[in-house]
Amino acid sequence: MAIRRYIASADTTITNAFKSDLSTRGTGSSMGASDVSEAFTIYGQASSASTESMRFLTQFPIADFSTDRTAGTIPASGSVSFYLRLYNARHSQTLPKNFNLIISAVSRSWEEGTGLDMENYTDLTYDETGANWENASSGVTWTTAGGDYYTDSSSSFTASFDDGTEDVELDITPLVEQWVNSAGNVLGSKDNYGVIVKFPDAQESETRSYYTKKFFARGTEFWYKRPVLEARWDSSTKDDAGSFYLSSSLFSAEDNLNTIYLYNNVRGQLKNIPGVGEGKIMVSVYSGSTSNTTTSGTAYTLPIGGGVVTNNDLNITGTYVSTGIYSASFAYTSSATTIFPVWHSGSTPTAYHTGSGITVNTISSSDYNPSPSYVTTITNLKSVYSRHEEARFRLYVRQKDWSPTIYTKAKSDPDNLIIEDAYYRIIRTIDDLDVVKYGTGSLNYTRLSFDVSGNYFDLPVSLLEKDYMYGIKLTYKLPNGFYKEQPHVFKFRVE
Repeated sequence: MAIRRYIASADTTITNAFKSDLSTRGTGSSMGASDVSEAFTIYGQASSASTESMRFLTQFPIADFSTDRTAGTIPASGSVSFYLRLYNARHSQTLPKNFNLIISAVSRSWEEGTGLDMENYTDLTYDETGANWENASSGVTWTTAGGDYYTDSSSSFTASFDDGTEDVELDITPLVEQWVNSAGNVLGSKDNYGVIVKFPDAQESETRSYYTKKFFARGTEFWYKRPVLEARWDSSTKDDAGSFYLSSSLFSAEDNLNTIYLYNNVRGQLKNIPGVGEGKIMVSVYSGSTSNTTTSGTAYTLPIGGGVVTNNDLNITGTYVSTGIYSASFAYTSSATTIFPVWHSGSTPTAYHTGSGITVNTISSSDYNPSPSYVTTITNLKSVYSRHEEARFRLYVRQKDWSPTIYTKAKSDPDNLIIEDAYYRIIRTIDDLDVVKYGTGSLNYTRLSFDVSGNYFDLPVSLLEKDYMYGIKLTYKLPNGFYKEQPHVFKFRVE
């Protein structure tokens, strides 16, 4: 599963709003222990020209990002996006509409504090722990009252609201990468002091009020409403060993390419091949023996395309994917209907692995517009999972109206169909809460992988709150380009 969530490690709200006497401002108040964060701007409450503002700060554990990146849990810069997610907190007060909030990187360290009072501002921290409107931390003032923050385009972002009830789901990848790079003093990096969320200066100075927008803070009792930074990337592996096609004039050059994978599994762990490391690897393709149990004859010549750099080459140049995984892409035009890939080192070859026989399929066009229906099961679904495991779910898919033509021998089960573009969604069954939404947009972070055994996806169960029942929903992209959600819900419990 190509998603990781990092819960806020600190947050607090600061304000210069007037107290109930409309003469004293609550600039010294601490709200770091509140379960809600708040932003507003009020005009003309104390006098005809008075203005009041409330802003909040949120910080995330960037050291955890760096640890996960070093371990290979999340990809390198450029291959992953980071989304700030803040969740709307419903309330009975006036809610602004048609407004923006600015989310900017804070430029100095601050303290969370332990204050709770967001009404009368009685939890004061002028000389104690906790940030407020005047102080970033005990004895240290902000350079500018109300917080110090960057305004450059890589550090400042805008979230827009129509009816005011929306959550924030904002791509702040450039800023997160600067935070991650700060440990190495990389040029352009920034120390991680989190972000400040506020109304734009122009709206804070308008002769109208925007009162009041609230979000859940990290202390909320609602597990899925805590502020998070969400890492997303497309980790799907499309291994065509189970859906390999002969080149056809009906395909484009790109669609004629098949991609196969080598998984170097050493005693249960994926490890790089010592002679290859993260470098190039070569692949040659052979026909099978009479029984199609091993290779036979000489390597086939291959047309240019993918990892084949010259026409009629005997070798495909494969590439490193991730630890212990290599891939190679090529088009196939020869006559054998079963082929065997041999992974090797190059001109003076050391053979690393001879793959199993790959069945070569052919494509044909149709005189009708297909709208297929499928029957899907998750073959290895368990009733209960632990939050300490990473589960792999494997699918078995067949056409709904499958009716085989039987000649002399019938198989007990149809072949496992591979869905090229399949996506999953996780819901909490008690209230249909979307825990993980379909990632079908520009970043396909919930797209399923597939290999010779069919479609599958991995789920770190630590994402899910324990003691609840969850459901897996699936949607398939059809030949007409539309998505069709499958009717099945596959349920399991987390303990």
